[in-house]
Amino acid sequence: MRIGELSERTGTPRRLLRYYEEQGLIAAARTPNGYRDYDERFVDRVLQIRGLLDAGLPTRIIKQILPCLDQPRTIYFPDATPEMIATLRRERDRMTERITCLTRNRDAIAAYLDAVLTYENNTQRAG
Repeated sequence: MRIGELSERTGTPRRLLRYYEEQGLIAAARTPNGYRDYDERFVDRVLQIRGLLDAGLPTRIIKQILPCLDQPRTIYFPDATPEMIATLRRERDRMTERITCLTRNRDAIAAYLDAVLTYENNTQRAG
């Protein structure tokens, strides 16, 4: 697919897609006329990159994490510095806290929605 379609399908500006390519996070083949041609798998890859960036990870660490998302997995350890390991632990813990908070909020909304729907159903039956 061309860059415009990848941009549309992922909600990612073309400029960012070119940046991801410069950083080695995604790769495009080139058509004879020079257009970028992205494989279908890059839709998920771009969404994963955006999620990791939103979580606060820098692209240099994301580049090392991305192989863990592929099948079969190919993980390279030589670049795993103590600083990187500490950053990954912090980000993992921060994500866990966010997940806990989101789960609690989702459950509260679900309970409220259930109560509203039960009330509406009871009101409709009584009326």
